[in-house]
Amino acid sequence: MSDSFAEPGAMVDAVNPARSAGGQVAEDAPRAPSAVGYAASLLLVGLATVLAFVVQHLIAAPNLTLIYVLPVVVAATFFGWGPALLAAVAGVALFDFFFTAPFYSFQIANPADLWATALLLVVAAIVSSVAAESRRQAVESRRAARQAQALQALAHVIIEAAPQAEILDAAALALHRIFEAPAVIFLRRGTSVGLVAKAGGAKITSAEEDAARGAIDSRVATRGETYPYDQATFDFWPVTTPAGGCAVGVDFTRARGGRPASPDRFVDVVGGYLAAALAAPTGASPVRAPARGSPRRP
Repeated sequence: MSDSFAEPGAMVDAVNPARSAGGQVAEDAPRAPSAVGYAASLLLVGLATVLAFVVQHLIAAPNLTLIYVLPVVVAATFFGWGPALLAAVAGVALFDFFFTAPFYSFQIANPADLWATALLLVVAAIVSSVAAESRRQAVESRRAARQAQALQALAHVIIEAAPQAEILDAAALALHRIFEAPAVIFLRRGTSVGLVAKAGGAKITSAEEDAARGAIDSRVATRGETYPYDQATFDFWPVTTPAGGCAVGVDFTRARGGRPASPDRFVDVVGGYLAAALAAPTGASPVRAPARGSPRRP
């Protein structure tokens, strides 16, 4: 085996054809940034206020509070609990300012209006909590499905006995899809340690190379931005291989959801797949089930 390292991501990924030649991966559906979510929530409350002005002559003022529940539900469903809470508070303030006497003031003279305002705040808070929890569960379900699909795709590449470079690319891609963060794999060949796969737009510096080499040499996981690798942003985990070992790394500083509480369980699975694949003889035939109706050897 040559000690030279090929440019990672040079081949088209068989698992994800959307992957570019530079190791980039097509991102999932874009998510609304937090600032956009808060701004959209305020816009929804403004639209609800316009609607309330239109119908205020048709329904009693206390019933107008129901209009302000709608932006809370929408904000909680699409943007989360924070924007929903902002929509609830803004809705209460605008209802008080425009639709309770004395008008265009935050004072409330009528006890019925005070009760309606308080009820709006309570109902909006409950609705936003329920809708936000439903959204959180939906997001968790999608994340779990994506993680399972990433592991399944990696297992498929290994079972098909793909070339080693393709397996390394698939492992980096799996880590990227699981954690939604840049991922890399460093491999030791002889006395050299070099980058062999990357995904998610990983940016590698000499600090990352040192951290990867340290993880391989010590067989102990390293953490980015922590001594003695405080200049590195990637966390690295060592993987034992017959050729001397490799290190898989994830940059949680660029992860969409930040660093998870226990990333080791997924890294261990990917590392186990990788160790088994690199231990297999080069060019080994994949294990396949016998075709239906074919005779079995005794």
